[in-house]
Amino acid sequence: MSLADLVRKGDTAGVAAALAELTPEQRRAEVPALRERRKEMRDSWSSSPDRWTALLVAGAGCLTAPTAAAEWIGSRAFEDRAGWRNPLLVEVIDRQPPEWRQVVTERLAERRAPGWGWSEHFPLLEYLVRSTGCPVPTTDSFTTQWVRERSRPEPRHAAFGTLPPGRNLFARLAADPFTPVLAPRVFEVPDLASELEGPWSARDDSERWPGVLARLAAEGVLDRADLIDRCLARLLRGGGRPNDNRVHLSILGALAPTEDEYAGHARTLLGMLDGPSTTAALAQQVLAALDAAGRVDAELLGEACLTVLFRPEKKLVRTQLGWLDRAARTAPDRAGPVVLAAAGAFGHPDRILQEQALKVVAKHLRKAGPAVLPELRDAAEQLDPAHHVRAAELFGTEVRAEEYAELLPAVPQPRPVPAPIATPAELAEELGAVLAGDTGLVPWERALDGLVRHARADRPALAEALEPVLRVHGGNSLALVAEAAAGRMTAARAAEISLGRVRGHFRYDWSTGFDVQIAARLEEAVRLLAVRPVPYLLATPTLSTGAIDAAVLVERIAGYAAADIGPGPVDLGQALLRVTPTDDPAVLAAAAQIDTPAGRRLTAWLRGGGLPHQESTVLAPSNGRAPNGRRRSATRRLVHQPGAGATGLPADADRLVDSTDRQLSQRYVWWNPPASEQWAAILPHHREETAARMLERFAACADADDRGGCRLLPVLAEAGGPAGPAVHLAVAYGLGARHSEDRTAAVDALLVLAARGDLDGALLGREAAELVVPGAVKPNRLAEALRSAADTGAFGTVWTVLAAALPVLLAGEPGRGTGDLLAIAADCARRTAARGPIAEVTALAARGGSSRAVREAAALRDVLAG
Repeated sequence: MSLADLVRKGDTAGVAAALAELTPEQRRAEVPALRERRKEMRDSWSSSPDRWTALLVAGAGCLTAPTAAAEWIGSRAFEDRAGWRNPLLVEVIDRQPPEWRQVVTERLAERRAPGWGWSEHFPLLEYLVRSTGCPVPTTDSFTTQWVRERSRPEPRHAAFGTLPPGRNLFARLAADPFTPVLAPRVFEVPDLASELEGPWSARDDSERWPGVLARLAAEGVLDRADLIDRCLARLLRGGGRPNDNRVHLSILGALAPTEDEYAGHARTLLGMLDGPSTTAALAQQVLAALDAAGRVDAELLGEACLTVLFRPEKKLVRTQLGWLDRAARTAPDRAGPVVLAAAGAFGHPDRILQEQALKVVAKHLRKAGPAVLPELRDAAEQLDPAHHVRAAELFGTEVRAEEYAELLPAVPQPRPVPAPIATPAELAEELGAVLAGDTGLVPWERALDGLVRHARADRPALAEALEPVLRVHGGNSLALVAEAAAGRMTAARAAEISLGRVRGHFRYDWSTGFDVQIAARLEEAVRLLAVRPVPYLLATPTLSTGAIDAAVLVERIAGYAAADIGPGPVDLGQALLRVTPTDDPAVLAAAAQIDTPAGRRLTAWLRGGGLPHQESTVLAPSNGRAPNGRRRSATRRLVHQPGAGATGLPADADRLVDSTDRQLSQRYVWWNPPASEQWAAILPHHREETAARMLERFAACADADDRGGCRLLPVLAEAGGPAGPAVHLAVAYGLGARHSEDRTAAVDALLVLAARGDLDGALLGREAAELVVPGAVKPNRLAEALRSAADTGAFGTVWTVLAAALPVLLAGEPGRGTGDLLAIAADCARRTAARGPIAEVTALAARGGSSRAVREAAALRDVLAG
């Protein structure tokens, strides 16, 4: 009976016995049949574990080339089959020559470790290492598996060996000959730190890896100096997962280096000051202690200050200034370097830290002597204007503040859309990029128009060019339109898709009104391509905002009339929503010359001024239900718009611009797709209407911690039409978003609106404050965003926002984070020379006390009083 037949029966013992009778040539001859059997078993869900074990043993015995044997034994096909623990596998491997077994051992040690959990083949590999006498492998994979295996609550027993005894991790590692070789490697293997938090069965910290490693070093099993070197080097390198540093700090804490040991690593500690805040805090603490013991020179202290005093973490900066103060007090001869180092904090963005630095300088300035004054005067120019008077008193000269000038970005100009795609080959290339993930408006629109154009001009050439693209990308979005354009779609399927009744083609459970309008365009494109191809699309934008030049649209519709072709209703409707309003007599006269339904529709649309703009009314939070049946939010502020009335647009477009009371932004689903640039381009001249219909998405970024919903805010800011309550409320939500990239997008939108002259700072400030009061927006997030905006040079813009926000915010008890907003307000007011009291600020300042809010309110009150 052949080995393959024995494998089919699951007879592992028979396989082992048969292998003993075969010559090397006979065993090699069995390999093709075994490989075929493995393929069959992979494709079958019914193969028993016994068959897999028999197959594993058969391959291990027949593959006489060690590299091939290692590939077979380590194959993922045998994962979780328990065959690696079968003693017959060891028996078959032990029959092989020593050189063969050593190569197999080395190759298996390089095999990638499982992403998590224990490796079933590690006990076999450990046995091979011990029995062959080869060096202990130090690969990342072997080290990872070793750590996991030793962390097991109970050691595994196999017929071919027993792991070091005992449940206790220390006892296990102390008796393990692998420990001296592999324990030092744990600091170098990527993504291993989380494994060192265990074992999970440990009852206290002394039984976990950090404590055990320290005890092994104390017992002489490991080299203590080497462990400290490696641990500090790992902390210096940083990187990895966020928790990795915490684990390595735990190991260092368990090792508890002495002052002498730390003194030998002063330069390493200096480098750690630039690492994560927890690592930097430890390095700072140790270096300060070494300095107090007289073991840090002035040069190293200066370098430490250059690193720490520019960090954003206020606690680190305060501690560093305290270290400088103690250094000058204990060694007066260091006063000069100390005051110059402290002056490095004059440029810190936090005004309170600047004040603390100024106090350190003032305390030690006399001992430092007049030689430091020129450098201090130069550094004082970075101080907040609030400290200029004090700096002038200390340094003997007036600190001149620069004359204020508001800095805003250049007003963005929309970019022209390139000419239509010229050839099927070029179209295939651009369509491939879009289907691969290029979600930009212009590539998407040009690809859609190109499919329509080239399907009519030369469908066979288009089909040939699209074939490789559709082979890779297919089944959704533009790929379905491309199938219709290439003639690869049956009439029945085209009809099914174009009717728009089946979800999963272009319409989905999560579709918003914007998605539905896009779906209507795609459905109509499939229908036109399957029934009567048109020469081009009317709704392709001429500008990157989605807008269409009125003269170009007149020319397009005239082209349809000349060819005696009627446009698709959805395409025409989208073109009307995008056309830029005009009163140019020549354009209106040219439109009036087109004697077709589409021409007459365009003429009436242009003469009527296009889609009317809707008035927005802000809706306060409510526990009731909206007219559409949805329960309103108790914290969210939304916007009501009455609807555009009778527009004559196709149904989906008409519903999009209908009253917000009768709309569902989308059906409830567990996942919200990312907002698309195409949404804002549907109504390029009506950003207020677009913002009103997207407000819940913007709100979710602030009160539900969603990510990415605010990325369209800069696009809306660059769009046309009035910027009313909806746009400003959208920006207010974005400024209080959970994720930094959403706040950055909101800051960009704020600055663009200001640069265009469309920002109502008072409206934005009031709406932002109304969101803070019920907790929809956290004040610390709002403060961070407004500080970012101010730091670009837009202090006047930010002041108009905060001047309107503060009366609302301070009407009740100041919440946490209000002090940050007051500090930014004081900075902006000081720089812009704002004057005039704010009653709520004055009242808060009059309370007295040492709270941050009261102190900053007093500072702002004084600035406004001149």
